[in-house]
Amino acid sequence: MSISSINYSSSVLGAQIRNINQQLTDLSTQLSTGKLSQNYSGMGTNEGFAIASRSQLSDIAAYTDTMTNVNVNINLANTALQSLTTIRNTVQTGSATSSQALNVNGQTVAQNTAAAQFGSMVGVLNTQAGNRYLFSGTAVGTQSVANAGDIINGTTTQAGFKTVMAERRAADLGANGMGRLVQTQPTPSSVKVSEDVAGSPFGLKIAAVSSTLTGATLTGPSGSPVSFSVDLNGVNPNSGDKLSVQFTLPDGSTEQIDLTASSATPTPLGSFAIDASTPVNPNNTATNLNTALNTAITKLANTSLVAASAVTAGDNFFNTDSSAIGAAKTNQAAPVAPISGATALSGTAPSDSISPGFSAGDTITVNGTTLSFVASGATGNQLNVTDSIQTLMSKIDSITGTSKPSTIHGGAVTINTDDAASLSISTSNTLAMNALGFASQPITATQPPLRVGSSPASSATTLVNGSATTVKWYTGNDGPGSPRSTAVARVDDSVTVQYGAQADEDAIRRQLQAIAVYGTFSTSPTGQYSGAQVTALSLRTTQALTPQPGQQRVEDIQTDIAMAQNTMKDATTRQTQAKAQLQTIIDQAESASPDQVASEILSLQNALQASYQTTSNLAQLSLVKYL
Repeated sequence: MSISSINYSSSVLGAQIRNINQQLTDLSTQLSTGKLSQNYSGMGTNEGFAIASRSQLSDIAAYTDTMTNVNVNINLANTALQSLTTIRNTVQTGSATSSQALNVNGQTVAQNTAAAQFGSMVGVLNTQAGNRYLFSGTAVGTQSVANAGDIINGTTTQAGFKTVMAERRAADLGANGMGRLVQTQPTPSSVKVSEDVAGSPFGLKIAAVSSTLTGATLTGPSGSPVSFSVDLNGVNPNSGDKLSVQFTLPDGSTEQIDLTASSATPTPLGSFAIDASTPVNPNNTATNLNTALNTAITKLANTSLVAASAVTAGDNFFNTDSSAIGAAKTNQAAPVAPISGATALSGTAPSDSISPGFSAGDTITVNGTTLSFVASGATGNQLNVTDSIQTLMSKIDSITGTSKPSTIHGGAVTINTDDAASLSISTSNTLAMNALGFASQPITATQPPLRVGSSPASSATTLVNGSATTVKWYTGNDGPGSPRSTAVARVDDSVTVQYGAQADEDAIRRQLQAIAVYGTFSTSPTGQYSGAQVTALSLRTTQALTPQPGQQRVEDIQTDIAMAQNTMKDATTRQTQAKAQLQTIIDQAESASPDQVASEILSLQNALQASYQTTSNLAQLSLVKYL
């Protein structure tokens, strides 16, 4: 019988020792790296959770980078907006408190300051973050606002604001310098004042007239064009009797002329002389009234009207609000009287209504929303056929969302809109719409800038689209939708922030417009009415730079982007907490506990030592020793 020797390499003990050595090697690696394994296969069953957690950590890192970039843009935008507020306050303080003394260029110190601040404001609005223009909406690669010099002075091919303002001033004043009013004495005992052209957008508009002149007959204001007359009927008024005429100016403001009959010598300012000749001749009093009225109208035209004209020119050039204007129409009740807001949309003569009128079943579609006519009991988007034009205008305004209500004046219906490009009004009854002054369908609005429609401007009667010949001041994106939505960033799995801005937003545009008007306007340094012109403009500038209830403010834009920052701050807090939890999951799945590894190494070392001893003893075993 033969006995085979014990082969260490093939023995069970040898395999066990090799296994223990491998475990010691693995544990030593875990102890030095802190990881369970150097590959996924050795991580165990929880590695799937670790992989998913690592993916989420990667997303959080991307969100963090996004928020960092967005915060840079927001901080720059907020700094720019704060600069706009400072500019506004500077110009407003100057227009409200500075001296009205004119320099050789026909401007005040405050106006010179405004001109400089206009250039600063343009620079602020062209702020960039990297290669991104912050106030261009989605057109981030396009300069937000044209160069200040081009906006004011124009280019070789396009007119700037200075030209538009000069044209508008000439059109509003008229050739006779009386605000497009015509003054006559139809009879020796009467006076008459009339607007020069029905439906014209220029000049002074007669709004209301009242009289306490004893024995006099007041007619109007009425007719097309609108006029009023006063006939003394051969009777002298009493001293203290008064004629009051209220006018609407192009910027929507109103001014009133009060003329008082007086027997005092000399005749006080704002009065007209009662004839005191022998025998008394009331026709001389009528002539005195006519002269005083001419003087008062001329002064009003060359002071407040000039200032209002400049403001309106600013609107024509800068304001993206625009209008659809119907030609003047008369009503059935009095063919010489123009329609008004109270005129009904339907009725039979001699009622105060348009003809032909609307009938039950007719429709008017405004920007895709349909208004229906019913006989009575209208609700929602319905109109009674007997409703007034003003009711219709209010319905249309509620659909378009205009910030400037539509108007009816002198028989002309003006539909205002904040988005000229989208305005579209059509009807199933074109004849009734024609009676409102709109000859073609669909009704649309002319996109500004608006220019005086013909030459010479002093006799023009229309405004026309000047886009092709006028500098476009805002060059960024001007599409529909909120300016804030022009820049959107995802900052969490289900959270986005909107932080876009546009230089043509209402608050910014109104400020830029007011400063441009004030800083560009100039007059004769020695003119009779120059000081009063600047004073009237200063009052309007101060008001324009004072935020009104319901109007957007620059501070509102700052609040919007601050909300975006708060949203990101909240997201960062959540993500910081999530990162800690996700890292815990990864650590639990992949990390090796030093204490546990050390304990396992010690245990394996003891086992290995015992195995070596056993192997050594077996290796020394012989048959003799065995027996």
